[in-house]
Amino acid sequence: MKKIKVAYVCIHNSCRSQMAEAITNVVAGDFFEAYSAGTNPKPSINQDAVLTVKELYDIDMEETQTPKALHRLPDNLDLLITMGCFEECPHIPAKHREDWGLSDPTGKPNTEFQNTAKKIESRIRSLRKRIEEGEIDV
Repeated sequence: MKKIKVAYVCIHNSCRSQMAEAITNVVAGDFFEAYSAGTNPKPSINQDAVLTVKELYDIDMEETQTPKALHRLPDNLDLLITMGCFEECPHIPAKHREDWGLSDPTGKPNTEFQNTAKKIESRIRSLRKRIEEGEIDV
């Protein structure tokens, strides 16, 4: 089966979208080909996000990922997930698009990063299930 291309997009591509890319690769890498990007990327990934993903999933995002601009996303995306930045994203072609409405944990206690990671994981698993059950056509 061909993997489904999913891109996670937010403003800075330094926290939630990076976490989503990494977590997708851990919990559903057999099903999804994950990417992330931002409309105005920061120069580095949020260190609290890096620590959280390392603690919960044993992945060092600094070794596997970097913040990227939208133009670095691949063509022919199946899914576009916006993280809840409450800004209008530029048009990025994809077969299905949804917004996850996640609050940015930046500047908040570590428990907020952990909660965000768990929400992301839950939504990835739900997204996969909805695709497998035919609720989303990609």
